[in-house]
Amino acid sequence: MVKIQAQVLVPVIKAFRAQLGAERANQIAATAPRDWSRALFRQIGALIEGSPRQKWEALNAAFMPKIGSDVDIETIRQTPEAWDTNVTGCRYADFFRQLSEPELGALLLCEADVHVIDEVGSPEVTLTRTQTIMKGAPYCDFRWSMKTGAGGSGPAT
Repeated sequence: MVKIQAQVLVPVIKAFRAQLGAERANQIAATAPRDWSRALFRQIGALIEGSPRQKWEALNAAFMPKIGSDVDIETIRQTPEAWDTNVTGCRYADFFRQLSEPELGALLLCEADVHVIDEVGSPEVTLTRTQTIMKGAPYCDFRWSMKTGAGGSGPAT
């Protein structure tokens, strides 16, 4: 799905850059995927019953198998209150670097994690991430925190 989106968006963004300049085109190009992602996760969240934490757990359980071998995940800590992982390899980042569009990859993929929390998990689930492979870091640091007693059994993997 991501590769199909990129095959459509990259030529469109390049055409916008040629007409409007890179800065303005990138601003415009960033708005639509952000709005789409937030709306998508808001709609998905409305279809899932339960607390925000239970909704996040259900989404996480559904998406992890789809990610499959596209990312290498190292679990640092997993308790009912926290799930700390590092993504140590990311084929999505590799793909967007090959296109010379890591910023688009960060927008389409990395930002979606924040949108999931904002639209589905908040305030019971929070995410702290200080770096991503997509933006040049050696790994992505995901630090999920869950309020205890908020319904749910702990992070789904």
